[in-house]
Amino acid sequence: MKKIANLYLSLVFLILYFPIFYLLFYSFNKGGDMNGFTGFTLEHYQAMFDDSRLMLIVVETFLLAFLSSLLATIIGTIGAIFIYRTKQKYQNRLLSLNNVLMVAPDVMIGASFLILFTIIGFKLGALSVLLSHIAFSIPIVVLMVLPRLKEMNDDMISAAYDLGASTFQMVREVMLPYLTPTIIAGFFMAFTYSLDDFAVTFFVTGNGFSTLSVEIYSRARQGISLEINALSTIVFLFSILLVSGYYVISQEKEDKDA
Repeated sequence: MKKIANLYLSLVFLILYFPIFYLLFYSFNKGGDMNGFTGFTLEHYQAMFDDSRLMLIVVETFLLAFLSSLLATIIGTIGAIFIYRTKQKYQNRLLSLNNVLMVAPDVMIGASFLILFTIIGFKLGALSVLLSHIAFSIPIVVLMVLPRLKEMNDDMISAAYDLGASTFQMVREVMLPYLTPTIIAGFFMAFTYSLDDFAVTFFVTGNGFSTLSVEIYSRARQGISLEINALSTIVFLFSILLVSGYYVISQEKEDKDA
């Protein structure tokens, strides 16, 4: 049974990662397409870094992901605490409202934001994309933080109040330190969702602003460019670095708690 499970996992990982590594491999192809590897070169990376428009979009995309995930983490953590502190009969209703955004199709969410911004006369651009990313990232953070809250020993909260702590002091000194690992996890999850989102961003992006996903889609429609392969390689390596950093931070936190 164990061998079958290992074989199954290996097959799943192969299916998932083979297209990615195929894309990365051809970013070093001396030829101009992915029909055959003709030699090793870094000229596609040089062309990528020389493309000032693309580099500006990369910076704007990562800045957007950082700001949206940071604000969504703050709001989502407060929301999770609020849901946790409400009466049990209201918790399920609030969670249902939160989960709707998780299961709703991205196209529908993007179209809804577009209609909303159009009705209120809000100009589409960087701010509309930022607000949209914050909105769809908040439920993710809530779902990451709330289970950790439910695992928390209520005696810790009661002890803090018995010692004369205010609600703010209890949250700062007791609740937030306990929630730190899941808050960090929620931030990284929101960051990832924001970084690779296409459907919602496509609807609410105005003239003069673009993100990596939208830009790659636009360029891919014009034909294959190994410059995009090079960019994908950089983003993939950054994602690995991001995940590694998260595990290091989580491990250090667990060691301190132990």
